[in-house]
Amino acid sequence: MALIVLAADKGAPGVTTAAVALGAVWPRPVLLAECDPAGGDLVYRIPTETGMLNPGQGLLSLAATARKGLRPEQIGPHTQRLTGGLDVLVGVTNAEQSLGLTWLWSPLGRSFAIMPGIDVLADCGRLSASSPITDLVREADMVVLFAHASLEHVAHLRERITALAADLPKQRAQIGVVVIADPRGYRGSIAEVERVISQAKLPATVLGGLAYDPKGAEMLRGQWGGRLDKSLLIRSARELAGRMLQRPALEHPLPAAPQPTVTTSIPEPLSDRGR
Repeated sequence: MALIVLAADKGAPGVTTAAVALGAVWPRPVLLAECDPAGGDLVYRIPTETGMLNPGQGLLSLAATARKGLRPEQIGPHTQRLTGGLDVLVGVTNAEQSLGLTWLWSPLGRSFAIMPGIDVLADCGRLSASSPITDLVREADMVVLFAHASLEHVAHLRERITALAADLPKQRAQIGVVVIADPRGYRGSIAEVERVISQAKLPATVLGGLAYDPKGAEMLRGQWGGRLDKSLLIRSARELAGRMLQRPALEHPLPAAPQPTVTTSIPEPLSDRGR
């Protein structure tokens, strides 16, 4: 189905939290892939039903089996399932581990893009011109950049959109922007970023916002009791997922999966994710 790259230009403001929140409420079968070459931290954050994630089962184990080529069906055995039912492909935990994986990003992106019956949300962390993840990003159907509404972040965002537009295949990827916004000025922050992008005539669309909600993020990690489905983080993530799936790049004929109900510290099990 579709490969959606989730990334940032400056400081990666909450991309991993956003990726997990979106994956938890995504209304179609989905795989969350941790593809940050600088090292991810899912294994330190999110529990599974049997304990913590295994850092050795994921990109590292997949790479060991893909030296002679990579096919979409090879990915499934290297994924793990979070408490609540979200399937994840764990990435490297430090930049040194990714040094030997530069050859993997391009075939991995191609495989993600053609996985049958499932969307892939690829958490790519911080993008830069020299990032080795560029080969994967070029395979995306949509690249979603996360940014705060501060002057500094918006300035970096403008530069990254311009660079991406010049590098991405024009016939494929769309560039979207998500504003990490304080709930007290939520709509205003989104509108301000939208105004800047529109006035600069940048080839990107503001998809909406994601609430800056530290308590919701803690609940997502299982570190705080309460109703996660009532949190601003999950409510805004659900609205954002709906907006993203309305974009032409993500329109597919496969019927949407039943919408999950998030009621505990980690989202309730989703419907069969097509594994």
